Amino acid sequence: MQQLSGNLFIISAPSGAGKSSLIQALLKQHNDMQVSISHTTRAPRPGEIDGVHYHFISVDKFKALIKQDAFFEWAEVFGNYYGTSKQAIQQQLEQGIDVFLDIDWQGARQIRQQTQAVTGIFIFPPNLTELKTRLTKRGQDSAEVIAKRMAEAYSEMSHANEYEYLIINDNFAQAEQEFKQIVLAQRNSFQSQLSKHHSLVTELLANPTK
Repeated sequence: MQQLSGNLFIISAPSGAGKSSLIQALLKQHNDMQVSISHTTRAPRPGEIDGVHYHFISVDKFKALIKQDAFFEWAEVFGNYYGTSKQAIQQQLEQGIDVFLDIDWQGARQIRQQTQAVTGIFIFPPNLTELKTRLTKRGQDSAEVIAKRMAEAYSEMSHANEYEYLIINDNFAQAEQEFKQIVLAQRNSFQSQLSKHHSLVTELLANPTK
């Protein structure tokens, strides 16, 4: 990928750990950050809007986009397909927008095969009992789906060491502050500042004796 001015973040966690809530809390504070809107073949949940929460498409359409190499990453999760548009991410980063990818560890690996210009943040629940309680209180999934999500939780968390940062979401306010600190620190890393202010940094670092 070409040099971009926005920062790309991968946010992963077992379902119910609170990653979506953490992302939304930060987006409310910054208008130059966005969460990537994925394509999916699953049916919309109550309250979900096409083009806002997901791009809801058919399985045939999704497979056609795979053949067109339109996805930055894609995966099949619980019988449904999910994918991230290459074009959409590229456009947002070129506009100086920080982009959050709410994806699993498999998608994260696909992203890292294409670019190292990405920061991974993994979210843990305080314990498995609390995780199951959160999934149940959501009221979005059947008991069977919740059981599958719990069974997958360990597998998901076993890949946390592939990420740069780990947040334990026990106290939400604390987790939110830690999340914000990580994102802002990345914004001020040398490579991020060089990307955004290349001409200035180059000028200031030029050897005046030459």
